Amino acid sequence: MILTVTIEKLVFGGQGLARLDDGRVAFVWNALPGEVVEAEVIKRKKNYIEAIALTIITPSPDRVKPKDTHFLSSSPWQMMSREAEAKWKKNIAAETYSKIADMILSPDQLELAQDEHMYGYRNKMEYSFAHVDATNDGDKANYHPTSIALFARGKHTRNPVDGASIADAHINATAKKIEAWIQTQRIPLRSLKSLIVRSNTAGDTIAALFIKDKLTYSTYPPLQNGLKGFHLYFSTHTSPASVPTQILYSEGNTFLVEDILGTKLTFGLLSFFQINVAMFTTELKDIAAFLDPKQPLVDYYAGVGAIGLPLSANRKQTILVESNKEAATYAAENIVANALPHCVAHCIPAEQMRGIISKEHAIIVDPPRAGLHEDVVKTLLQVGPPKVIYLSCNLSTQARDMRMLSQRYKPIFIKIYNFFPRTPHIEGLVVLEKIV
Repeated sequence: MILTVTIEKLVFGGQGLARLDDGRVAFVWNALPGEVVEAEVIKRKKNYIEAIALTIITPSPDRVKPKDTHFLSSSPWQMMSREAEAKWKKNIAAETYSKIADMILSPDQLELAQDEHMYGYRNKMEYSFAHVDATNDGDKANYHPTSIALFARGKHTRNPVDGASIADAHINATAKKIEAWIQTQRIPLRSLKSLIVRSNTAGDTIAALFIKDKLTYSTYPPLQNGLKGFHLYFSTHTSPASVPTQILYSEGNTFLVEDILGTKLTFGLLSFFQINVAMFTTELKDIAAFLDPKQPLVDYYAGVGAIGLPLSANRKQTILVESNKEAATYAAENIVANALPHCVAHCIPAEQMRGIISKEHAIIVDPPRAGLHEDVVKTLLQVGPPKVIYLSCNLSTQARDMRMLSQRYKPIFIKIYNFFPRTPHIEGLVVLEKIV
């Protein structure tokens, strides 16, 4: 179904908003405010529809030509100027904080930190697979070449790609190297699930290929030209694409090392690590300005220690709390590697280790998109540590938690970061100070 609509504004999530004659709203990808577009409906609900603009009848002056043919799959804001992206990220952040956190905040009151790197910043990519010619299944009796691919926006179809322009060039090169090996081994599409490639700023990469059959091969991708580790996993049909069931082959490193403010941080192939190191370093410097260098610190949802450890040089005590076993193991190793005996890492969910919060500790939280566990919020309100520093990649849940914490805390600093240029995603940093 094709509709002609006029776009009013961009909303949280990244789509353009339009209003239909029947009272519903339309959330439209590849659309900018002021544009009249012909859009294909991809989802219908009672009160709204979702769509993708196919034809731009009246283009916005902010529209630019995307770098990637399949930009909607990986970075759907490639079609707008850098200036428009900054404007709308500030507008969306201000609206989100105002509505959900019950604040009075205008876009002009928000600072957006960004650097010149609008492309090539991602140090992790996850690719799917598709036939090179997705419109032709080829001769069923013969092998049909397979390409790395990305899922089409709002659909289950997969588009072959040469890489993604937002990814580090070393990641794309490694992905294509593994694609070539797959074609040499004639691995059928039905056996392939996903490919994860990670990199560091030194240009090293590691890769994990997930397949749905327990297969072995006579040769594997050689570890050269920066590829430091290749690992083949069997992953059952019932599990998500990148969840390993059994290791089938492993050569080289399962980790990379990154330097953050002079701290050497080892992170694993499958554990969380910051996607945009340059912007993350800027954020860490902002956090440091609000911490007494000797005040004891608790870092919840700590990952491998990327926040707490670089900030712990002269601190008497730093406690890292992380529920992921691989990440917590690397956190403990990072403590030893950086000679930080006053730091300790615990592998336990944040909500199960609330007893360490005291009135003496500064608290840092960097939760997943779901936000803080309600028991963590309750403990913060009960104990009342002097300062809570809250990082988030989901401003809506961050704003929700800020509203709950407002019983005892007020924000003294709010800043957003363009961690994910050419996408609608926004990182937010809020410093909360106890008022009662």
